Amino acid sequence: MILEKVNYPEDLKTLKIEDKEILAGEIREKILNTVSETGGHLASNLGVVELTIALHSVFYSPIDKIIWDVGHQTYVHKILTGRKDKLTSLRKMNGIAGFPKTNESIYDNFNTGHSSTSISVALGMARARDIKGENNKILAIIGDGALTGGMALEALNDVGSSNTNMIVILNDNEMSISKNVGGISMMLSKLRTKSTYVKVNIKGKRTIAKIPFIGNKIVRLVQKGKRGIKQLVIPKMYFEDIGFRYLGPVDGHDIEALENILNICKQQEGPILVHVVTRKGKGYKPAEETPDKYHSTSKFNIKTGEKVGKKTKDYSKVFGDKLVKIAKDNKKIVAITAAMADGTGLSGFSKKYPKRFFDVGIAEQHAIGMAAGMAKAGLIPVVPLYSSFIQRAYDQLVHDVAIQNLPVVICADRAGIVGNDGETHQGLLDMSFTNTIPNFTIMAPKDFNELEEMLEFSVNLQKPVLLRYPRGTESMNFGKSNLNIEYGKAEVLETGRDVTIVSIGKMVSRATEVSNILKESDIQTTVINARFLKPFDEKTLLENINNLIVTIEDGTIVGGLGSKVEEVLQANKIQIDLEKIAYPDSFIKHGNVNEIEEKYGLDAKSISENIKDILELSKIKKITNIKKR
Repeated sequence: MILEKVNYPEDLKTLKIEDKEILAGEIREKILNTVSETGGHLASNLGVVELTIALHSVFYSPIDKIIWDVGHQTYVHKILTGRKDKLTSLRKMNGIAGFPKTNESIYDNFNTGHSSTSISVALGMARARDIKGENNKILAIIGDGALTGGMALEALNDVGSSNTNMIVILNDNEMSISKNVGGISMMLSKLRTKSTYVKVNIKGKRTIAKIPFIGNKIVRLVQKGKRGIKQLVIPKMYFEDIGFRYLGPVDGHDIEALENILNICKQQEGPILVHVVTRKGKGYKPAEETPDKYHSTSKFNIKTGEKVGKKTKDYSKVFGDKLVKIAKDNKKIVAITAAMADGTGLSGFSKKYPKRFFDVGIAEQHAIGMAAGMAKAGLIPVVPLYSSFIQRAYDQLVHDVAIQNLPVVICADRAGIVGNDGETHQGLLDMSFTNTIPNFTIMAPKDFNELEEMLEFSVNLQKPVLLRYPRGTESMNFGKSNLNIEYGKAEVLETGRDVTIVSIGKMVSRATEVSNILKESDIQTTVINARFLKPFDEKTLLENINNLIVTIEDGTIVGGLGSKVEEVLQANKIQIDLEKIAYPDSFIKHGNVNEIEEKYGLDAKSISENIKDILELSKIKKITNIKKR
């Protein structure tokens, strides 16, 4: 196997093109075998095998800086940069990450995980290089779906007018996660289909240049007139109009063609954009046919493509089904997605109410800004976004929605720990950063039934709402009794004499587990389901205070439920032991959810032991104080 001999980029530079083509097949096989067992991002990685080989063959990483947008397509890059033997640890605790991590390898030049950031980062590095008088190459690898992100367009505008030496590789596979939408996608489709322009290729230039005496002059004349020809053949040459030298389209699965065009890039000055056309899922038929299903996948059977394990109903599906039901009678409800219709449970809504469904592409700022406009015009927009992506539109939450107190329902899907994708995707900050925004109502359901009730409550509230819920299935079903949601009102699930546990969302079931464990030691608990972080039900808390108050939440310890309870106690001058159980004020790395909860003491056993220790210490203090008297 050729792959056995390739450990680092320099090993590629001695290989023939035929060997690299064989290597591409071996890498695809390794990725398939690994991801089918570990889960991960499959289709995007299968699509960039030849491109990654060509990049590391032509450029000299890590001296040359390669910035991967999003970074979920870097498995090939990791295989070729000293980590092929660690691939089986992919996305596991203490294993290699599914995204670039600078603390993992010198070949990972920047931590990425969210879309549309690479061009800005690359331009920053290029300008730093110029100030320092260095001479290395800077490249940004960005997918066509990421160009719908406003940050990418802002960066393109700046790069184009900068005359800075840097290269943008546009990996055009017509996909982000779902099918790409919008004007940029349409423009790229036109570029891809203009065969007249594609046929004017690099080999032609080389042939003409060999003509004695006049060859190079002809090439210069052709290059001089090239821009005019492009404008005739390809209307609206966006990239050249804003200052880039545009090269391509080139077949992203032809290593020789890729290396040729990349070598030309190395000789050029100023901003260059190389348009590479690839096929997402390349080499694995199920992923080629349905790349959205294999964008991020759990374990699967390679032969059949079927996922391993029984599919269970999850929060996203419950949300989507309920929205379809309530939208039947409420014609004002509209749904907005940022290229995540399937992932956020909106597929059914999009089919049932296509005129009230809007996919804006990867553009969370625009999604919420547009939702604000719709709300101002009398509609009720519902915008489900992954929790970690909501932070991309913080200004819109404040400036466009909250200041005008508009009825926009933001649904924070994947709230709390999501696990294997690591710190860029953990949904730990949404409660904390929306808690500081006036006019926002923040609520979280303890199970599926409460999610349905809260969603219906939210669309009728006529206020800005953040409704947060976790990834996956419910931990416990509490039944359909006592589901009457009252604004700002908590729910008391159990009453006991020793400990008051206040929890919210997913962690209400954890509080119930803890209560049951403590009963075995004759420790009686009061369990409060806060339901609302904002407005918080102070009255219910103050009426149910015991010797110890414990808060449990699947968010950061700063600015969430624990902080809210602490503020209430201080405001009412109540001195009592308070134990805040949440994730620390730090970024949580990848691993499965259960492992992470155990590591940070948020599993039922750890919480129970923690409470017992506090109560025991409290007894010792009381006895000591009595003896002192």
